[in-house]
Amino acid sequence: MAKANTEWKVLPHGPIEKLAENLWRVEGGLEGMPLKRVMTIVKLESGALLVHNAMSLEEAAMKEIEAWGPVEHVIVPNGFHRLDAPAWKKRYPDARFYCPAGGRAKVEQVVKVDGRLEELPTSPSFSVETLDGTKGGEGVLTVRSKDGATLVFNDAIFNMPHFGGLQGWVFKHITRSSGGPCVSLVGRLLLVKDKAAFKAHLERLADTADLVRVIVSHHEMITESPGASVRGVAAAV
Repeated sequence: MAKANTEWKVLPHGPIEKLAENLWRVEGGLEGMPLKRVMTIVKLESGALLVHNAMSLEEAAMKEIEAWGPVEHVIVPNGFHRLDAPAWKKRYPDARFYCPAGGRAKVEQVVKVDGRLEELPTSPSFSVETLDGTKGGEGVLTVRSKDGATLVFNDAIFNMPHFGGLQGWVFKHITRSSGGPCVSLVGRLLLVKDKAAFKAHLERLADTADLVRVIVSHHEMITESPGASVRGVAAAV
């Protein structure tokens, strides 16, 4: 596990993608590997921002985020996605940090946790739930915008294309995390504790009304037949 950043360390990242009136996304890189990571930002009815899988961005992008609203809630989505959490806490000392109950011990090694996912303030446009079958290890967000609903996953679903080289071979054949929407082998081993319960929860989420997109924390967003894609992932668990 990479050492968490206590200072603001910017890795290469793309532009802010403004998906809806209350939903932004940013895709960035990690050091020493082709794995992409994704930050999702939700604007609540109060005007405050909820940040999922926080990444340290270039100052111009951060100023744009801060102009959109105050950062009040930060979700550290599991014990492995804590890289920039200390730096964000340093920049936003009044923000409240949340994580799944099952990841709290690892997250609290680097940043104070203010509550479990279920203790987040919700609203008609936003809700959060812990994924069944993960023993509290991971959650999923549902964001409702004018154009429809968005599901935001972390490591439960990957959507990573195949690529070349030795690392590409490892991701394809060893971790089995590339080649489209899937639960990676690592996810199966470390995240899924009750296969039937996990599968059933994904199937319920696939039926989310007016589902228009699925955001995952590693690589590409799913916008084509998102419900069918989630159902396909469930069938393959």
